Amino acid sequence: MSRQYKQFHGSPRLLASAVGVAISTVSAAQMAQAAEADNKAITLGATSVTEQAPADSYQTEQSASQKYTAPLRDTPRAVTVVPQQVIKDTAALNLQDALRTVPGITFGAGEGGNPQGDRPIIRGFDAQGDTYIDGVRDAGAQSREIFDIESIEISKGPNSAFGGRGSAGGSLNLVSKLPKDYDFLDGGFVYGSDQTRRYTLDVNRKFLDTAAFRLNLMSHEQNVAGRDAIDYDRWGVAPSVTFGLGTDTRLNLSYYHLESDDLPDSGIPYGYSSRTATAHVHDKPNDGGDSDNFYGLKDRDFRKTRADISTIAFEHDFNDGMTLKNTLRHGNTGQDYILTQPDDSKRNVSQYGTVWRRANSRVSVTETTTNQTDLFGEFHALGFKNSYSTGLELTREKTRVSGYTYSTSALTNCSPTGNGNSVSGNCTSLSNPNPDDNYGGTITRNRATTETAADTRSLYAFDTIELDPQWLLNLGARYDSFDTTSHSATTQATNESNFWNWQAGITYKPAENGSIYASFATSATPPGGLIGDGSEGNPLVTGVVSSDLEPETTKNYEIGTKWDLFNERVSLTAAIFRTEKDNTRILVDANTYQNAGKSRVDGVELSASGKITDKWQVFAGYSYLDSELVNAGLTGRNGAVTAGAAQYSGNEMPNTPKNSASLWTTYQLMPKVTIGGGAFYVDQVFGDAGNTVYVPSYTRYDAMAAYKLNKHLDFQLNVQNLTDKTYYDKAYASHFASQAAGRTVLLSTNFHF
Repeated sequence: MSRQYKQFHGSPRLLASAVGVAISTVSAAQMAQAAEADNKAITLGATSVTEQAPADSYQTEQSASQKYTAPLRDTPRAVTVVPQQVIKDTAALNLQDALRTVPGITFGAGEGGNPQGDRPIIRGFDAQGDTYIDGVRDAGAQSREIFDIESIEISKGPNSAFGGRGSAGGSLNLVSKLPKDYDFLDGGFVYGSDQTRRYTLDVNRKFLDTAAFRLNLMSHEQNVAGRDAIDYDRWGVAPSVTFGLGTDTRLNLSYYHLESDDLPDSGIPYGYSSRTATAHVHDKPNDGGDSDNFYGLKDRDFRKTRADISTIAFEHDFNDGMTLKNTLRHGNTGQDYILTQPDDSKRNVSQYGTVWRRANSRVSVTETTTNQTDLFGEFHALGFKNSYSTGLELTREKTRVSGYTYSTSALTNCSPTGNGNSVSGNCTSLSNPNPDDNYGGTITRNRATTETAADTRSLYAFDTIELDPQWLLNLGARYDSFDTTSHSATTQATNESNFWNWQAGITYKPAENGSIYASFATSATPPGGLIGDGSEGNPLVTGVVSSDLEPETTKNYEIGTKWDLFNERVSLTAAIFRTEKDNTRILVDANTYQNAGKSRVDGVELSASGKITDKWQVFAGYSYLDSELVNAGLTGRNGAVTAGAAQYSGNEMPNTPKNSASLWTTYQLMPKVTIGGGAFYVDQVFGDAGNTVYVPSYTRYDAMAAYKLNKHLDFQLNVQNLTDKTYYDKAYASHFASQAAGRTVLLSTNFHF
């Protein structure tokens, strides 16, 4: 059976060729031109570029979002920024790669109903729907690229006052690469182990005194170290143009397109504590003795994704103290896949040493149109300085979800005489699976579609009031009206939610370079908040006309301190917090749900970023999370109570490591040579609320070395997972966990003009 179900089409290898030719042609011409220039001209050119280029420090002093009305040092909440230099030095190739440098963030796995894609979990709370691009929500389940990303801002703790619904544990803001007021060209290619080939091109050109164009291109293909059969293939293009650079009125037009075509990793099934076990007790993944084992089918499995995002952003400075910005964005994202889930639920793994190749699928399209208007600046009133930001958001979101139907969905017994063996490829060996097996079943497109739509209307305002040079008061509030409807051929559900969210913080500055703060913030997660394209903890009640469930609410209490030391080149932060989620949806009786549950996380976070010396940089952090499902309700599914099942109250929250830490550091040995390395530790995490399945703790080590031949050409060698550690970076609630890549060697060649 061939992989004939793909709907999205692209030409990544054609783009790779185009990027490669562009890099080679421009590089050869400009390197020849540079060789002919005298030393004085080269020196002047280097000075000019250095003055205009972004700083290479790991330290970030100000958020890119105007909603942060004070510098990060004076902002009374934990905010971590992963800058471009950290992304480059660690050789991050996607969003998950970049976020591994931030402790306290884990990733959850997806299958069919819970879609494939980025599922960050921040401080123990799912943030799958809480990713923003330049301050505007980026809806739809996706695996995000970073070729067009300047930096990544992670706001820890409930954040609905900033971004609206969700954000119980925090949110991500991806800052795009936009046109600059000077010309440059950055190109590069990465060749690595497991047939890794990545090409990128970043070109900025001024074509008028106040207008510039920027183009980012990317092509990427690779297999995965330590895993059989898997391959990833994607390409992207992101043009943008800005008019009015350096003037009071600016207009930016940008477009982003990304396509991928993968043979996705089916993961490793959980084992059982014994051959006769009928339920998990405290079980971890079982690879049958070979961590390379792949349980999917080349003949059947595939995953294709697409993202198209168009943005029009207008800004006008009325004066030095007032700016108006309007952002209009339309996004259309989709994915189409059939994924093998190595299912452990039928006891094949423990009893027979076999695996049922259960097929999961999804075909989904999400459309989002947002208009966001912001007014921000500074003013003085009653003798106090006010740094303010206020705005209005109007958003329409719609998701359509369907999938495929399989003839083998009931053939679950993979014993020697079980019905699962009646169709070739449906079952396989735990210890020696063959991804080249032929799938003898049939697959048909299931056109039954569930459509979910939502309208958001929001007002928000923030203000940092300087009571005196040592005391700052930070206040913020947001009102949301969120209406959502979901319907299929047989069911329909609607919900109308109106809710306020707040934040308040007081900052004391004992010195100009330091602050001590205390803060309070809230969030709210209404029914249907993921618009049908994610794992809904508070879903709409299907089968009824109106859902009467209320938004889940989260509160955060935090105290912390922030200091800029070593001539203010290194930022140190520390925070102690308690996050409580109340009103969570729980099962209290057969087919009866109430907003009566509660969960809690107590934690400590530490971080350091910046230049300790002119030659030594560090980006590090530590997170301690003590989580508890205080009231988890009755155990059950789809309204049915599981009789005699153990209660989950008192258990740890899934995907919440007690301890996690990261350290990345570089040192410039000589003017042209830099070395670096990192260590990343994550404690054991449970995959489910019952705490019956888990993935073990791990420590991963990375190393890098860079050589700068001249101002136009440099090389960088990265070895990720230096010790070839076998570990798992995503735990699903049942059936399987995702294994991380083994040792990966990447050699980057970069051009700069």
